Amino acid sequence: MCLGIPGKVVAIYEADGIRMGEVEFDGIVKQVCLAYLPEIAVGDYTIVHVGFAISQVDEQSARETLALFQNLGLLDEELQVKGDEVVP
Repeated sequence: MCLGIPGKVVAIYEADGIRMGEVEFDGIVKQVCLAYLPEIAVGDYTIVHVGFAISQVDEQSARETLALFQNLGLLDEELQVKGDEVVP
């Protein structure tokens, strides 16, 4: 299953001419392509699907969705977490 997961942008940088960022998902940080959202800034929340930020969302919606995914047991699966280890 591939869900769009909400996360908070904690850093923005450029890699090989592409706008990238670090996005935090309930304590897990992943590198994400931000090219589709040129207006997004550090501190904003976004929906990430297969490594791409695809839309901006408000903090309340992001937190509610993360809590729902966590309660359903989907968050670790989507973020590829096994035990305490994050799988790249």
